Amino acid sequence: MSVDRHLAEIARAYPDWTIWRSDAGRWWATRHHPLTAAQREAGCAMTVDADDPEGLQEKLREQEELARSVDPG
Repeated sequence: MSVDRHLAEIARAYPDWTIWRSDAGRWWATRHHPLTAAQREAGCAMTVDADDPEGLQEKLREQEELARSVDPG
């Protein structure tokens, strides 16, 4: 799958994040909205990175679950 297709697929799955691939080949995601104090204290991150798109998706799943556990909103 092409880089652009991976980017689009991940962006659709995680609309609250900006997804990109760096010139060095790492995959990154940054949240669109600031974290609450409780989310920060629980270990949520504003930005995550991974070696490949699958790794990034796994980190995003973990981050989403962690944020929901703090603020089930």
